[in-house]
This record gives sequence, structure tokens and C-alpha cells, in this order.
Amino acid sequence: MKTLLSLLALVPTLALSAPATAWKLDPSHSTVGFSVKHLVISQARGEFSRYTGTVTLDEADVSRSRVEASIEAASVDTRNADRDGHLRSPDFFDVAKYPTITFASTQVEKRGADRLAVTGNLTLHGVTRPVTLDVSLTPEVKGLYGETRRGFTATGKISRKDFGLTWNKLIEAGPALGDEVTLSFELEAVKEQPKAASR
Repeated sequence: MKTLLSLLALVPTLALSAPATAWKLDPSHSTVGFSVKHLVISQARGEFSRYTGTVTLDEADVSRSRVEASIEAASVDTRNADRDGHLRSPDFFDVAKYPTITFASTQVEKRGADRLAVTGNLTLHGVTRPVTLDVSLTPEVKGLYGETRRGFTATGKISRKDFGLTWNKLIEAGPALGDEVTLSFELEAVKEQPKAASR
């Protein structure tokens, strides 16, 4: 009886010490996008097609969770070849000099049953600034091949000027491009399986 009681007493401790789960982004089922005001009257939208990322999620203590991502700046796609070329130029991303955009979390906070606030360092155009993303999580599901998948939706806002992206032109109604950029990510991730111990 004492042994059984001792084991039961350990259950909460074991639950709290459960290892964090690592998730790897699946770009073929994800979208990394942004939008910015165009000509004061509409939103110009774009995406990046090449990126990698991992989420290490500790649901017992989300403060121990981590998020890391790397985006190829040259993969920008706004469905307009001329505009994409301009975005890759020194006027904007300057991809020859700054080929990658990175994000590394510094703080993860719980904001509800399935919501997190993820703050981290965004490095864009050679400038690093803190950014906070509002993240929603979906439950885990089994994929077509038995793999475990989960969805993450993240949104946030940044200032172009904060990252040295100051190119603009004035039109009669005002600036051709807004300063505020809305970030929007629809992400699907696959749970990484622990490596089998070597014999």
C-alpha cells in the first residue's frame, strides 16, 4: 500500500516534468504572408515560399516553449514579377546583402486555453527588433500516414521604418505604401519523433 501511495504521489511531478514536444513546419501546407496598405485605398499582399521552422511546445509550462524560423527573403511572391523584383532590390529586402529573415522567441505566455503570446527577435534587412505574435493552436490530429500534425495561426504587426525599409513615393492622396505591415501565418507542423536510443 505504501508503495502504491508513493507512486500516486509522483504522478503530478511526472506530468509536470514531461518532455516538451518538438514540431517541424510543413511548408507544403503552410502560408507565411504579409500585407501593407497600397495607395491609401487597399491592401497589397504577399507570401514567402521557402522557409523552415520549429516549435518546441511545453504545454505543462509554456514559458519553456521556443519558436525558431528562417525565411529566404528572395522567395517573396506577390503574384507580380516586376514588384517581386523591386522587393528583392536594395530599395526593400536587399536579398543579396540580407538573404534571410529570422525569428527567435524570447518569451512565450499563455493567453487562454488555446492561445499564446510569443515575443521574439525578428531580424529583417539586417535589423533586429522585438515582435509579439498572437498565436492560436489547434488540437493534434493524425495525418494520412500516421504522423501527428497540429496547426498554428499567428498574427502580428511591424513598422517598415523600424527595419530600415523606408522606400516610398508620395501620390495625391498620400504615401504610396503604408508603414504598418501585418504579418499573418497559417502553419501546419508535424510532431518530430524521438530518436531511438542506440544499443
